[in-house]
Amino acid sequence: MLRIKKLDIFVIKSFTLLFFGTFFICLFIFMMQFLWRYVDDLVGKGLAISVLSEFFFYAILTLVPTALPLAILLASLMTFGNFGERYELLAIKAAGISLIRVMAPLIVFTVFLCSTSFYFQNVVAPKAQVKLFTLLFSMKQKSPELEIPEGVFYDEIEGYNLYVKHKNKETGALYNIMIYNFSDGFDNAHIIVADSGKLEMTADKKYLRLHLYSGEMFENLKSQSSSMQNVPYRRESFSEKHTIIDFNSNFNMIDESFMNNQYQSKNMTELQTAVDSMNHLVDSVGKTFYKEAVTSTYRFRDNFSKEDTLKIRKAKLAAINTDSVFNNLSLSDKQKAVANALSTSQSIGNDWKFKSFNTVDTDKRIRRHEMEWHKKIALSISCLIFFFIGAPLGGIIRKGGLGMPVVISILIFLIYYIIDTTGAKMARNGTWVIWTAMWISTFILAPVGIFLSYKSNNDSVVLNVDTYINWLRKVIGIRDTRHLAKKEVIIEDPDYLQEDKNMELLNDMCEEYISNNRLKRAPNYFTIWTKNEKDEEIVAINEQLEVIIEKLANTKNTKILGTLNNYPILSVHAHRCPFNMPSLNKITGIILPIGLIYYFRIWAFRVRLYKDLKLINKVNRDLQDIIRTICNK
Repeated sequence: MLRIKKLDIFVIKSFTLLFFGTFFICLFIFMMQFLWRYVDDLVGKGLAISVLSEFFFYAILTLVPTALPLAILLASLMTFGNFGERYELLAIKAAGISLIRVMAPLIVFTVFLCSTSFYFQNVVAPKAQVKLFTLLFSMKQKSPELEIPEGVFYDEIEGYNLYVKHKNKETGALYNIMIYNFSDGFDNAHIIVADSGKLEMTADKKYLRLHLYSGEMFENLKSQSSSMQNVPYRRESFSEKHTIIDFNSNFNMIDESFMNNQYQSKNMTELQTAVDSMNHLVDSVGKTFYKEAVTSTYRFRDNFSKEDTLKIRKAKLAAINTDSVFNNLSLSDKQKAVANALSTSQSIGNDWKFKSFNTVDTDKRIRRHEMEWHKKIALSISCLIFFFIGAPLGGIIRKGGLGMPVVISILIFLIYYIIDTTGAKMARNGTWVIWTAMWISTFILAPVGIFLSYKSNNDSVVLNVDTYINWLRKVIGIRDTRHLAKKEVIIEDPDYLQEDKNMELLNDMCEEYISNNRLKRAPNYFTIWTKNEKDEEIVAINEQLEVIIEKLANTKNTKILGTLNNYPILSVHAHRCPFNMPSLNKITGIILPIGLIYYFRIWAFRVRLYKDLKLINKVNRDLQDIIRTICNK
């Protein structure tokens, strides 16, 4: 028991050191991505360090649940990759300890991290989101710092456009100034041109003092004489002019109450309560709209008598020529009818557009609340799923460090992110059911984790590249060549005369098989899928060939060894139906696209088998000539 406890401590220590390192790296990456989204709201505002520190702190708290899954994936990959690369995992398995037992203490630790992730999402994140978005909206409303650029129009002062050709950075003096003042409206614009000036802020940072020297001011007077075609203006020359401009650059925190109804600011209990309340509201409003539609909007209105009304209701619209009825009306009645119909339809349309907007908006809010409810659980469970993907995958690839594990982690997380984002988009649009869309990434990745854990625990070569390369070569038909070398110790030389007779027998078998099977011709499509017997003749030919090669490989003659390497490696089953089950072969033949692919593959292997048999005969004759030369000597 002491050995197992020491192993648990060793595994946990190895994992936690890497986990904390990768966690802060992932948190930093997500933080940079978050800042990139809001960089325009932060730059140039002259925000205090305390405000920025508070912003970063709340942003980090909201990003902790997002960084945890990637950190767990990367840390588990690196931990077990290091174990495999240093042969520690091999030594542990050699001691009779399974991979699942090695993972056991880390599973407990990962469950603790899942609980931590859920706590942050359900308790910490809602409060942090309120603070964070309050800061963001306050930052957006803050005026930017006053920094007048040279050579371009500056429009950050509300109601003003300011152009400065040159600026003295040491004294703050401005030269060749042009100001467009639209504070009284575009039609009453004030244009000021000055040789020099200076702009400074008041002590309370609520106003700007503008000092101008040697200039002129032009003012439109359209509001004073709006009936005139030519707009009058007033021109004023000045040697010195001073004015005050409203410019509040203080940072004012807005009220947090605007976040009370947002889904980001609620825990799971509050989300469920809000969903129930909104569903009740939608049901009540829907019933009200229905009653209103039945009793007012689409109710049959008329000023006829009861008998005439019954007749009109029983009449078929197709039997009434509405054009002739309309044409018989007077011009004023026609105008009234058209105006009334247009007014009524527009009024009804606008009314239902407004009602539809309210209903759709409430439905969107319900979906967003339900999405957030499921997200809090799904994102927590993803930590455990990523561990069961990363740990066995690290044991399989057996590569530690920051190379291969980082690449694989990023690829897996990208797949998860794409699936999760797609599901969230479908849920927001109402295309998919909420729980299906929010859990689809879990449904896809969970079987992958179970599969990798099973394969790694059983020392599978599921991720061995050579396995897939060999399978692909086999499917395409690429085969290895023979590489027979001279043996260092040979106990007994082969019986060349007997092997000469065996090769003669092999030649006869090959010729007989070629003549009986017509390998170069296209095979019968129906026969391929219905005839499931094994090709015993080609199996016998292959066995005879391998026996000859095995015996002649004991020769000391290098010429014979070189000729033996010219023998092909026969594929004894590739020219027959692909499966051992007759029913599966018939189904494949019926499905024409798949059946035709296999048909042409079988045909190609039959042609290759024909060439192989001809090559065997040729190599046999070459060997027989060499053997007969040796025997004659």
